[in-house]
Amino acid sequence: MGAGHGHRLHFHGHSPVHRAPAHLKVLALLGFMLIVVATPREAYAVFALWAVVLLGVIALSRVPLTYLLPRMVVEVPFAIFAVLMPFISHGPRTEVLGVSVSEPGLVAGIALLVKGSIGVLASLTLAATTEPQDLLRGLQRLRMPDLVVQIMGFMIRYLDVVTAELGRMMTALRSRGCDPRSPRHWPVLARSLGALFIRSYERGERVHLAMLSRGYDGSLPQAGKAR
Repeated sequence: MGAGHGHRLHFHGHSPVHRAPAHLKVLALLGFMLIVVATPREAYAVFALWAVVLLGVIALSRVPLTYLLPRMVVEVPFAIFAVLMPFISHGPRTEVLGVSVSEPGLVAGIALLVKGSIGVLASLTLAATTEPQDLLRGLQRLRMPDLVVQIMGFMIRYLDVVTAELGRMMTALRSRGCDPRSPRHWPVLARSLGALFIRSYERGERVHLAMLSRGYDGSLPQAGKAR
């Protein structure tokens, strides 16, 4: 647990985007996403403009697209929902490749997919160009509640610990003939995830008690003050 805590999304670099203050990058991301979300659904030329702007920032950051695109897998559930919208929505029908679909659902699905893709790619760009601790300090400068920043900091710190423990549990399950991908073994997987949640909760309680015993009063000491 004492190892480095740099997150796996960060791409080491020295570009102008990497060097930019974290709080300015957070504000830029929020402003950009507000503009993208507010864009009318059928303004495809405007969406293309936002995509070009985002690709320009990525090019300036020197983060390869081959590094970012595989990490967009987090968008898959939203993409599936967007694809299903033309088939489950009501309203006037139209044909696409010989298949009858809902015209309002098709427009809404395309808009959801485009806006979601731009948002995920922009967020990944922020994560790839900003160290976690810099991001937390940037949120503090933006006057985010200190308790929320602390929770995010501990989440980043212990995410690798919980992930490693989950990996060990999956290895133990497979060594006993359990295949987590098989629906037949999903009850066992559910019980294992429940046990992992309880262990993580108990670890959090122990960490909190250890902090209280060391004088924690709701705010973490600064490095300079601690020295």
